[in-house]
Amino acid sequence: MSIRIARPADASILAAISIEVWLGTYIRRGVNALFADHALSEFTAARFLALIDNPNEQIWVSENEDGLDGFIRISHGVEAPVANCSTTEIATLYVQLRHHGKGIGRALLNQALAASRQGGHNSVWLTTNSENTPAIAFYLAQGFEKVGTTQFSIGDEAYPNDVFSRSTTL
Repeated sequence: MSIRIARPADASILAAISIEVWLGTYIRRGVNALFADHALSEFTAARFLALIDNPNEQIWVSENEDGLDGFIRISHGVEAPVANCSTTEIATLYVQLRHHGKGIGRALLNQALAASRQGGHNSVWLTTNSENTPAIAFYLAQGFEKVGTTQFSIGDEAYPNDVFSRSTTL
């Protein structure tokens, strides 16, 4: 495994990983049109190209001998949904399910924390679905603290999300 900054040529791969991980994590009984349309409109190569070119965004990827298996996206200048958080968000941390337990998520997170620290950011925040027990356990084990709750809305539906924060220097 190697960690590197994302390149424009990675955009379609990042979109594919996002669709795979997002649907695999949040769709439990079957894909309906609302969730399919969201995934297909949100996770596109064009969107990832724009993120890669945006100076307020950083995407780090994990690469194995066959290709990419995960990534982390840091967004700077984003207001948190709860008070007393920084403006540096870990917007996405996705690792393909078949690669869980190999240290990829931890390596990507450590890279993001180091990059944020080097950029002068003292802390980061993130949200995760309140029912995503594996992600919550992972973040707590990495030194994050739950600091509040918010909602993720899709269509007319809203889903509770926990907000976590952590210093970049732990």
